Amino acid sequence: MARNPRSVRLVIALSVAAVLAVFLLYVSIAGGRQAQLKPSQLAGHAETVSLVGRVVGHARGDGYSKNGLHFRVGDIGGSASVPYMFKTGRHVVVDGRYAHGVFVAKHDTLVTKCPSKYAPAKKA
Repeated sequence: MARNPRSVRLVIALSVAAVLAVFLLYVSIAGGRQAQLKPSQLAGHAETVSLVGRVVGHARGDGYSKNGLHFRVGDIGGSASVPYMFKTGRHVVVDGRYAHGVFVAKHDTLVTKCPSKYAPAKKA
């Protein structure tokens, strides 16, 4: 008894869809992404994390120099503005490790957040 070619294609398509669904579920749950922490939550975490905060004070140095770029990061507060790249108050995310009272970022992991997403809603 020969099988209908349409039913074979349907079984193959459903099998591929099931594999993709399992993969998406695994990626969303086990994701492989490190924890995101605020600066106030760093103490006691020796593993690699993503630091989420806002630039506090002035940036010093140069990202391309031997000594790198240095700036302080604090918890994100309630005030919002339209900040410049590393202006005080700018929201940033950077991956790295906290050791001996200093957070050391991984090279090429600094991301600045889009300030328009975090600005307060305009009143009508």
